[in-house]
Amino acid sequence: MKNFSVKDIPAGSFFSKPVYLDSQLILATPETPFTAETVRTLLDWEFREVFSEGEPREEYFSDDVDEADEILGEGADTSVLSDGDHIRKAEEFIKSFQNYTEKLFTKVAMNEDFYFKDVAEKIKGVVEIIKEDRRFLFRSEKMALPASENNYLASHTVKSTIIAIVIGQQLKMPTHRLIELGVAALLHEVGMLKLPPQVYLSKRPLSPQEKKAILTHPVLSYNILKAADFPLTICIAALEHHERENGSGYPQKLTGDKISLYAKIIAVACSYEAVTSTRPHKDAKDGYTGMLDLLKNEGKQYDDTIVRALVYSLSIYPIGLYVLLSNNRKGQVVDVNPENPRFPVVQVFGELTPDGKNKTLQTNKDGIHITRPLTREEITVQ
Repeated sequence: MKNFSVKDIPAGSFFSKPVYLDSQLILATPETPFTAETVRTLLDWEFREVFSEGEPREEYFSDDVDEADEILGEGADTSVLSDGDHIRKAEEFIKSFQNYTEKLFTKVAMNEDFYFKDVAEKIKGVVEIIKEDRRFLFRSEKMALPASENNYLASHTVKSTIIAIVIGQQLKMPTHRLIELGVAALLHEVGMLKLPPQVYLSKRPLSPQEKKAILTHPVLSYNILKAADFPLTICIAALEHHERENGSGYPQKLTGDKISLYAKIIAVACSYEAVTSTRPHKDAKDGYTGMLDLLKNEGKQYDDTIVRALVYSLSIYPIGLYVLLSNNRKGQVVDVNPENPRFPVVQVFGELTPDGKNKTLQTNKDGIHITRPLTREEITVQ
């Protein structure tokens, strides 16, 4: 990685690769101009150098090629894309969404202004993509792969936001409320950015003082969003996302109906994302085990309506899960059964329809059904 003197970087230039303040903190992504204001802020904070594997350019130019355009030609009808093409497009979307989130978090960390209107416009597009491509997003490897330590918070937030919006769609929320929910989910953890990364990334048991620091992050999130003039519903959602139905949460130990709906949804989305993702201090569980954990709802921590909405939107054997079928074939869950979340649609590996497409089947109680999830290692063994 090369170092660049801050004062020598042309104002308004675009780096061809991400720019870092140090080995972990991203300062700007390729689509972010290196403004004169950024230069002044860095110099005021006595940052003399930044680091990047790219070079500054006068104009933004994406090195990424749109997969659909490359395969079919620009302007082609994407309705004819194969499942594989759709999944690659979904992965590009998640990558772009994470880059945007890292950029936004850097703004927050550096006390730069950020605005509800801008974030809402981004989430509006995210809502539309999720509405159209939910099945492929959850089959994307980027929803399953662990995040590295330098982008853990952004990765957790992106995945949780997608899950929260899926829940909201299952609850038939109107678009304007889905956008509010998405903004709240995207920004509910911004208070963490005011804490030392070694606290929330620690692989060791936290000290009592560090635990107290973690417990402050919902209040910090609320204060940041309120100071930025975000709608009160969004500020409240950030404040309450760690509250629990039985009053065991924090910071206010609210119960039941006293917790806002957005906070209830974010709580379930975050909990499912956390249990199914590798964290600094634990390994991931598969999606089926994660769903069972939520369905057990030990201690009645979560709103049952929200948990059911998650289950019906992804299935008990969630979309993207690799499974073993009762006929001893292997496959992947690719869609839900809206009538019964226990029996989703599965794509069977190694089998094609007469017209050459991947074979799928509707699992059911009296016919072929799922016997158990598979590990990634089992998938590679034929």
